[in-house]
Amino acid sequence: MATTAQVAIGIDIGGTGIKGALVDVTTGELVSDRIKVATPKGGEPADIVAEVAAIVDRFGDDSRKLPIGVCFPAVVQKGVTMSAANVSKRWIGLQAETLFEKTLGRDILFVNDADAAGVAELYFGAAKGVKGLVIVTTLGTGIGTALLNDGVLVPNTELGHLEVGGRDAESRASFAAKERGRLSWTSWAKRLQRYYATLEMLFSPALFVVGGGVSKESQEFLPLLRLRTPIVPAALRNNAGILGAAWLAAHRGLPIAADFDAS
Repeated sequence: MATTAQVAIGIDIGGTGIKGALVDVTTGELVSDRIKVATPKGGEPADIVAEVAAIVDRFGDDSRKLPIGVCFPAVVQKGVTMSAANVSKRWIGLQAETLFEKTLGRDILFVNDADAAGVAELYFGAAKGVKGLVIVTTLGTGIGTALLNDGVLVPNTELGHLEVGGRDAESRASFAAKERGRLSWTSWAKRLQRYYATLEMLFSPALFVVGGGVSKESQEFLPLLRLRTPIVPAALRNNAGILGAAWLAAHRGLPIAADFDAS
């Protein structure tokens, strides 16, 4: 196992599941089994915080001095959750970081979940070394987005809520929307095409990175898209949130600016 100085705890809270693991933040590798539990029904703050505390406890006494990063499906400003996606509306305006710290008995790094995934892909995955604007999207219960410009994270973008065709984009193009509508890959890809074409028109990115659990089946839908911008599956799939949260915790949330080859 890596030394303590290299290891942090990453916790990824989603609308359907909460995942956690010990991460070697120098290599981006999990150095423990990944623990996953269902998100408590209703997504209430007290219930979610209790589940996170139980996950942390399972890493044992040796983990008590490790940094902890927690990522969450909300706009996060100075530790306050300003929105709530697929969890209780009681999170809106909540001093969430303080709530977790009181329960866990130590400082944490609290961040938007898609931003954490973007940071992971930036340092360990498909966005590593890519110049220009990279848009990382996570297709799951909703659509999360992270913008990385020359290795610098622009936090708290919510491009899953762009209006496309008069509808909130994630209500039509998330993986959950595919499952609800029992859509074929081809039918879903038509919705994704409209969404990514809109992002392309607005931002002219250098690269799209597509994450979330469905990225492991990217061969079923990415080849169906017709875009000018290269679009690739995330390298880290469903572990990206864990890895990014742990990296940010280990680096104390320092400004994100990856090293680039100047050539």
